[in-house]
Amino acid sequence: MNEAVTSGQYIQHHLEHLTLNLKTFKIGDSSAGFWTLNLDTFIVSGLIALLMICTLGYVARNMKEVPGRLQGAVEMILGFVDNAVHEIFHHKTTFIPSLALTIFLWVFLMNAMDLLPVDLVPRALGYAGFEHFKVVPTADPNATFALSISVFLLIIFFNIKAKKLSLFKEMFTFPFGKYLFPINFAFRLVEECVKPLSLALRLFGNMFAGELIFILIAILPWWVQWPPGAIWAVFHILIITLQAFLFMMLTIIYISMAHDSH
Repeated sequence: MNEAVTSGQYIQHHLEHLTLNLKTFKIGDSSAGFWTLNLDTFIVSGLIALLMICTLGYVARNMKEVPGRLQGAVEMILGFVDNAVHEIFHHKTTFIPSLALTIFLWVFLMNAMDLLPVDLVPRALGYAGFEHFKVVPTADPNATFALSISVFLLIIFFNIKAKKLSLFKEMFTFPFGKYLFPINFAFRLVEECVKPLSLALRLFGNMFAGELIFILIAILPWWVQWPPGAIWAVFHILIITLQAFLFMMLTIIYISMAHDSH
């Protein structure tokens, strides 16, 4: 760490985003409030999605009877996700396994950006004139809420598709019967709103905490950083995998609940 910079300034610097004012299209201007785009989150998540699509497409176009390492890894992940889906979701569908695979891989790869050295990307882009750049999209609540709201919209869609008009009966009569319909409806609203909140905040909280710990380790003298950094990196691999798995599994569970009439 540069001795001219205090610990507080170093931490604050690494917690700030590269922003884009959507009103003036000025980079680095966050004065627009709601109309400010975290450009680093958008760029990194988009590049990861593009890399994931291209890699899976390449494997699909070049399938071999004797798989190589890449094909073997993709088949192993695909089998794992497919088994997880069919243990929970008992309806015939090709969309849900595809959705689950996309969520698991995308969230995992975005989480895995936290394993890069703290100063690597920001310092490299600093030479190009970019003062701030955060490389972990899931440490940004805008990204996690975007993911969870997308899942929430799918839950609403499948509720309407599977239950049609009986959905309204369910919302007003369960669990206390039709005479207490205001309480039933209020409980249902709370239940549905908690789903995207819990998905977004769980993922954001874990990844933000992990990122902050890496930053705190980077404050230490260079000869002290390696042992705690290595230990936390190994432990963090479990966290980033678990958070991707939980986001995927909860998405499947919520959509399965939307299909079920009980």
